[in-house]
Amino acid sequence: MNLKCLLVDDELVSQKVLKQYISLVEQLELVGCCSNAFQAMEILKTEKVDLIFLDIQMPKLLGTSLIKTLQHPPKVIFVTAYPEYAVEAFELDAVDFLLKPISLERFLKAVNKAIDRGAVLDDRLRGAGVEFICFRANRKTVKVFLEHIIYIESVKDYVKIYRDQESPLIVKHSLSALEAMLSHHSFLRIHRSFIVSIKRITAFTSYDVEIEGLELPIGRRFASQVKRLSLKGS
Repeated sequence: MNLKCLLVDDELVSQKVLKQYISLVEQLELVGCCSNAFQAMEILKTEKVDLIFLDIQMPKLLGTSLIKTLQHPPKVIFVTAYPEYAVEAFELDAVDFLLKPISLERFLKAVNKAIDRGAVLDDRLRGAGVEFICFRANRKTVKVFLEHIIYIESVKDYVKIYRDQESPLIVKHSLSALEAMLSHHSFLRIHRSFIVSIKRITAFTSYDVEIEGLELPIGRRFASQVKRLSLKGS
């Protein structure tokens, strides 16, 4: 599973070092390199990017501000000389936060986190009507077909993916990132801890959703979305 990555850094020396590091990792494919957030925005419009190596303190627009402008941002590893941005970076669900100067060992540790946390929907198979996500779990890549997913539960820093006739798959991933990935594929966030397959819903009330004989709670801020459900249309 290759990760298409974008490098955004206004320091040429840092760019050179990170390019070299990226070239050493077989799973990384560098699709663009630029020196400010506005150039990055243009690249993101035309290139599929799975991972951004992103400087924070840049002219005109901070790297953290760039991520806030993106509706469905890729995974991000922040690279900066300013440790005071660490809290904000992790609030933005960053994979990692690297302080310059960056050693190769520390870089590889961050990249391994991105690979293990990664989930990639295979666009090439959509035309054939086959859709799946590949997750890194238990030191291997596991293919999960979307049609087999019943619901997904968030448990601290992990998610549990419940599937047909399979034991739950436990993956280090954020539920919010999965929600963005699955938003156009007949899945619905009903609670801060749950995403469900709409077609599996058999009944619902103002307080819970019935799915595969289970009753899952509806969070207050997600209630309006559930009310708009049409069981007939799903």
